[in-house]
Amino acid sequence: MIPGARLIILGKQGAGKGTQAARLANYYFVPHISTGDMFREAVKAGTEFGTKAKLFMDAGELIPDEVVIGLVDERLSQHDTIHRGFVLDGFPRTRKQAIELERVLGTDGLHAAIDLDVPTDLVLHRLQTRRVCRGCGTNYSTDAPPHTNWTCDKCGSEVELRTDDTSDAIKRRLALYELETEPLIDFYRQRGLLAVIDGVGTIDAVQRRLTEAIDGKREPAPA
Repeated sequence: MIPGARLIILGKQGAGKGTQAARLANYYFVPHISTGDMFREAVKAGTEFGTKAKLFMDAGELIPDEVVIGLVDERLSQHDTIHRGFVLDGFPRTRKQAIELERVLGTDGLHAAIDLDVPTDLVLHRLQTRRVCRGCGTNYSTDAPPHTNWTCDKCGSEVELRTDDTSDAIKRRLALYELETEPLIDFYRQRGLLAVIDGVGTIDAVQRRLTEAIDGKREPAPA
């Protein structure tokens, strides 16, 4: 394993992107940049930006490009991402965002764009049973709850259903994914960066598939 990588991870909501992005960040020793976490922190703080973002999140809508691109551009200009790399989780979500990401990265570019492929019926089950710690954002489910009274095992905060995990909001997000995000698969395939990974199986098994594919993309071509 070579430290450092510049990666994005794609896939339907509920495919396990957050879990695997965090693991890849640890594996390659790079920051895990989750746009979802950044938005939720702004909402929790009650900032003007957070209030606007909350309207889109609660309705299961994608947040406008101009808001998302500015936030990501600022984050990728920081020292840790410039010198080590990153795993982008939740961005880009549209072709326009992907083009803007190429502009932001310049000649450095990406090592790989991962499509974590999970069937829709499994994704629906995961999202409908998901519960989230309101303090630290750790994910649980009704199938695998925290140990005590729906309080987080890590920080002790309340674990609850996310406001954007209602049945209607879930269906709306999946429909938006089909419409706006799936074209990114062809975008990155045309650039030779795409790696489609089976996201069904144990967390460790999926991670092994991911790192094997990423390291294969990063190996220099034979002389």
